[in-house]
Order: sequence, then structure tokens, then C-alpha cells
Amino acid sequence: MTLSGFDQCEVCNAEQWRMIYEGTVRDGFHGSFCDGAAVARCGQCGVDRLAEEICPDEQFYETDAYRQKLGQGLTTGAYFATADELQRFAIEAIGHGTLRDKTIADVGCAGGSFLDHVTGIARRKLAIEPSVIYQDSLRKRGYTVFPYSLDAKPKFGGEVDYAVSLQVIEHVRNPRKFLADIKPLLAPGGRLLISTPNRRDILMDLLPDEFPSFFYRVVHRWYFDIDALADCAERAGFTVENARTIHRYGLSNALGWLRDRRPSGHTRLHGIEPPADRLWRGYLEDNDRADCIFMMLKVS
Repeated sequence: MTLSGFDQCEVCNAEQWRMIYEGTVRDGFHGSFCDGAAVARCGQCGVDRLAEEICPDEQFYETDAYRQKLGQGLTTGAYFATADELQRFAIEAIGHGTLRDKTIADVGCAGGSFLDHVTGIARRKLAIEPSVIYQDSLRKRGYTVFPYSLDAKPKFGGEVDYAVSLQVIEHVRNPRKFLADIKPLLAPGGRLLISTPNRRDILMDLLPDEFPSFFYRVVHRWYFDIDALADCAERAGFTVENARTIHRYGLSNALGWLRDRRPSGHTRLHGIEPPADRLWRGYLEDNDRADCIFMMLKVS
């Protein structure tokens, strides 16, 4: 059916939507909310979308307004404080593929934490980032900086061995075009690793009354499971080489949600030790219920 506030799907061009959620969504950091939001599912490709009237335009991400909304510092150092710990999951998702002597592009790299982690290994590093608050720091650290993927195409088209785009696709206006714009950068045999929140996160079922208003957020237009993300990637001209979910939080986080109905991040509850975290993480990842999707793509 056609729903008010939902036009043609940017991924597949269909116009049939089914309402998934109506109510409050997160507007920045936890505790700040926006009422009257709606999330619908495309009847053809299966992607979920937040109503456009709630979403900021893409230029919003070129300024410091995005980080301010999240309650994060505006310096590169403040970005590193939260981003550095998460890069190990991207490295894990790359698996056995070697980055040594490769040309690497990080699309939507923010302050460049991933690029820092492969410095000394990769041969050339492209920082593709529209936000001006990070660009000077990226250049000073020796990265070749472009605002968008298409800006890098004239110089680096067909030369990138590995591109990564971590927790970015959910923000953009058109996720199919976003992926298609990266494709010309890739060398023959090149790969693209993308990550995004998993809408099948186990907490969506365990806390159906509390967690959706935290999971859905003003700055995320798009919500994927593995199938919907694979469909989008294939429409953009890629083949899925592998896909998995990776869980970035310990068991204490889930138990804290169940007890307190609020996030606790990486705070460890007394009596919950690392072996319990490993079992919890393994169970979620084996069943695609972990919090984050990582998908490796290659050109079709």
C-alpha cells in the first residue's frame, strides 16, 4: 500500500510500504527523543526506512551539527575516544585478506580511526569524508582527502584494493547510489566492506516496548537485515562475497537493558566474566542476531 510520508523507494523504486513502527525515536544521545516518527518496510526489496520528514538533509553531516546532536566532542581527539575501540571489529571482518601494500579508501571516515589502524601496512590511504571539521587533521596525517567518492574517481578510479564504509550507509539519502558511487574506485579484484546496525538485534525482541525507540533514530534513514542489505548491494552492481553479524557488546549490556530499561554501554556487571561474553556473542553471531552487520562485496 502507499503510505503518507513514504514515496518511491530509493533502493528499488517500488511504492508499496508497510508500517513497521510508529512512535518515539532517538534524537541524538540517549534521553533526547523525537515524537511522531514512523518507520516503514518496502514491499519489494525489504529495506526499512524512517519517514523523510524526520530526517536531516545530507548537508547536515558536512558540519559540526551531527556530532553536537550526538553529544560528542568536535575535535579529532574526541572522535578517537569512541571510535578507536570499534576498529577491531572491522579488522576482524576483513579476516584473512591482507591490507599490506594495498590502496585503501575509507568512505565516510570521520576522523580517520580505521586509516590510522592500517598505517604502516597499507601503501596508499584515501580519506573520503564530507565533514570539514576532520579534513585538516586527515591531511596533516598524510591522507589524501576527498569529500565524496565521486570526487576521488578522476585520480583513483580503478585503483582501490580495499574500500571500507563503516556505519555510514544508514545515514545517506540513497543507499544504492552511495554504493554505486564507490564501485568505480575499486581495482579489478577489489573489495568493499560495509557495516551498519542490524535491525534483527536480539534486543528488538527482548524489549519490544523499550528498545525500538532507542534503536530507531533521527539520523538513520535506513534499517537493514542481511537480506535487505545484500539486495541493495546487488542492485548497485556488487556481488556479496560474505556476510555476517558481529556483536560489539558483552552480556552485561543485555542484562543491564533487561534490568534498567536503558543502555549501559560496556559497563560490566558483577559476576559476568569474559567467558560468558564469548558464549553470548557466539550465540548471537551464529543466529544473525548480533547488533551489527558486516558485509564484504566485490564487483559483479
